[in-house]
Amino acid sequence: NLRQVQEGSKLIANYIDTAFNGCIFLWDSVFILQFARYGRRAFDFQRTLDNFYACQHPDGFICREIRADGTDQWSRYDPASTGPPLFAWSEWEHYKQVGDLHRLKSVYPVLAAYHEWMRKERSWPDGSYWSTGLGCGMDNLRRLPSSADQERDHGWMAWVDATYQGLLDANCLIQIANVIGEDASASVEERNLLSEWAEASLWDERRRFYCDRNRAGKSTGVRHVGGFWPLLAGSTSMERAGDMTAWLEDGEIFGRYHPVSSLAADEPGFEPTGGYWLGGVWAPTNAMVLRGLWNYGLDDLAYRIATKHHQRVLEVFKETGTFWENYAPDASAPGNPAKRDFVGWTGLSPIAVLLEGIFGLRPQPDRLIWDVRLLDAFSVDRYPIGMTNDLNLSCAVRARETDEPRVTIQAREPISVELRWSGGSKTIVVEPTVSPA
Repeated sequence: NLRQVQEGSKLIANYIDTAFNGCIFLWDSVFILQFARYGRRAFDFQRTLDNFYACQHPDGFICREIRADGTDQWSRYDPASTGPPLFAWSEWEHYKQVGDLHRLKSVYPVLAAYHEWMRKERSWPDGSYWSTGLGCGMDNLRRLPSSADQERDHGWMAWVDATYQGLLDANCLIQIANVIGEDASASVEERNLLSEWAEASLWDERRRFYCDRNRAGKSTGVRHVGGFWPLLAGSTSMERAGDMTAWLEDGEIFGRYHPVSSLAADEPGFEPTGGYWLGGVWAPTNAMVLRGLWNYGLDDLAYRIATKHHQRVLEVFKETGTFWENYAPDASAPGNPAKRDFVGWTGLSPIAVLLEGIFGLRPQPDRLIWDVRLLDAFSVDRYPIGMTNDLNLSCAVRARETDEPRVTIQAREPISVELRWSGGSKTIVVEPTVSPA
C-alpha cells in the first residue's frame, strides 16, 4: 500500500495508504506510523504526515481525510471534518525512535497551529473537547442518546477521548517545545487547566471509569475503550489507574477472549462478533492501551494483553492468510464487519506489539528501555534506533520471571539500555562493537 504522489496533486511526499478508500486518514496514519517507523531506512513513512501538513489551511485547520489529489474530503465546519488531534504525539514518538531534531523543528509550527484551531473550534467554554463518531474514528460506537446520529452528531457532550487527546496533544507540544527551545507557556497553561477540569469532571465514581459527560453535566456511564486515553495522557492518579485497569482483566467487561473490546461487554448493544465499534478489537486502540499501561508501570498487565492480542491475530492469520481491519472479541475470528488485507493499522499487531509489547523494546529520547517479561530465548537483529544506530539484541532462556535476564547487545554507536525485569532493573552502557550484520 505504498503510493506515489499523483502529478498535479497538492500532496508532496510518497506515502503509505490507509488501505480503506483511496484517501489518507489522520486517525489511521498516526497509528500506521507507530509500526512503519521500523522500516524508515527503506521508506520514509513519517513523511506521510507531511501531506496533511501541506494541505493545512491558513487558519490551522487540517482535514482528517484527504483525497489523492490533495483536496479535502470534508468541509472544515462539518462536525466530522477533523480529529483526533494526534499529530504531535506521532511526531514525538518518531523522535524517540529516530532522534531527528531537524524534523521536530520543521513541523512544530504546523502542530501548534493545528492545536490552536482545535482548541478554538472543537472545545466547549469549560475547555473540554468534543467530536463525532467519524471525527473520533470510532464510527458507530453507541455513546450518544439513541435518537442521535452516532456518526455525525456531537450530542453537546464533553467527549472523554477527545478531551484527553487534546491534553495529550498539549503535553507533546510541551515536550517538543522544550527539546527545540520554543516557548511552551500557552500549552502549559492549557495542560494545567484541562487536566484539572477533566479529572474533576470525567471520572465516574460509580463506574470507576472515565466516561463522556452529557449536556446536562452528568456522566453517561458508558464504558468504552476511549476511556483509557487518560492513561496515555498521563493525567490520572495511580489509584484511578488501578481501578480502571482492573476492568481489563475482567472477562465480563474488557478482558474478553481477544482483548481489548471497544465496548465493555456489559454495556447495551455489545456485539460478541464485533459489530465494528460495538465490541470489535482494534489494533490502534490496543496500542493506545498498552502505551498507557507502560506510563503507569503496569508492565505485567501490558505484557499479558500484548501476548494474548498477538496470539489471537496470529490464529486468524493462520486461518485466513491475512490481517483484518478489526477482530471479534469473543472468538479467533475477524470482526463482523471488517475489511481484509488491512495493513493499514493492523500492521501494529505483528510488528509494534511484538517488538514493544512482547520483546519489551521501547525507545526513549535518552535511552532504550528493554523490559524483559518473556521466559523463552529470543533475539532481534538490526534493530534501528537513532538516525544511524543498529542493535543486535539477544536474551537467553529464563526459568523464572524474577531471574535477571542474560542479554547480549551489539551496537554500531554508543547507547544506554535500561534493562528491566520482574525482579529488578539496571542500566547497561553499550559501547560500539562490531557493526551489526
